[in-house]
Amino acid sequence: MKRHILTFETYDDWDTGPLEATYVVHNLPHGGEVSDLSSEAIANIEAFAFKGHNKLGAETMNAFPKLGMIANYGVGYDTIDVAYASSKGIRVTNTPDVLTDDVADLAVGMVIAQSRGMVGASEWIKSGNWAKNGAYQLGNKVTGKSVGIVGLGRIGRAVGERLQPFGGEIHYYSRSAKGTNGWTHHEDIVEMAKAVDILIVTLSGGPDTIGMVGVDALKALGPEGLLVNASRGTTVDEEALLEALETSTIRAAALDVFENEPNINPRFLTLNNILLQPHQSSGTTETRKVMGQLQRDNLAAYFAGKELLTPVN
Repeated sequence: MKRHILTFETYDDWDTGPLEATYVVHNLPHGGEVSDLSSEAIANIEAFAFKGHNKLGAETMNAFPKLGMIANYGVGYDTIDVAYASSKGIRVTNTPDVLTDDVADLAVGMVIAQSRGMVGASEWIKSGNWAKNGAYQLGNKVTGKSVGIVGLGRIGRAVGERLQPFGGEIHYYSRSAKGTNGWTHHEDIVEMAKAVDILIVTLSGGPDTIGMVGVDALKALGPEGLLVNASRGTTVDEEALLEALETSTIRAAALDVFENEPNINPRFLTLNNILLQPHQSSGTTETRKVMGQLQRDNLAAYFAGKELLTPVN
């Protein structure tokens, strides 16, 4: 007999088909409420296939008496109250490693696109300005610029490896020095920001990293500095960042993440020194298929009573 699961948000066909073939699938779409589900569904759901960036806390977990497992679609799980899940014996998994390359690719892409004004230049042509008004405004060089990576995990290291051939110094912040090829280790983010031209944030989300890049780091980065955030919106003090962009404390920023997604602070929309992306760092067909498979593999392991492949707790 098929077990009952609850999916969140919208899945692609390559995920929906296998899920529906294996389980009785109930769905909570974006903006949906638990109260929209039938009492029978709530009583029978044993696991969540969680997707999206909304908060998943005690109230939602407690609504499902048989809930024993949350399989997260993504490497970051800071929106899930893992501590509470653990206290209730609810297992949590994620999908690490499989999206490292895509996140690193996008981070480097944002460095280049923002520095060279690629999005604005494309619009310059489409609007007819190139033909009418001539060349687009000058951009900024990437080759030779020093880069500081805030958090040297799998993604941070992949970003540094991609940028090293550009010929600039690579600096990184972490609690302890890592084995790197001549990169400079810093134990203080502000001190590192003083030493670099581009600051790239690749920290994990969660309470320990909230606001780690704040007012002092942005001031240290300086008026020619570029900030890139490919981690979580909470890792950068968003109010301080907006102020820095509005007052030219830093030159520019490129962001794939925000504090209140997808309803981001409208002040971002008025700025002309920012590149905005809709949290799409893992957004390739190839990687999303692998993420979905790993999520399903964790669900299958849970229901079979086997060891989870990528447990968080």
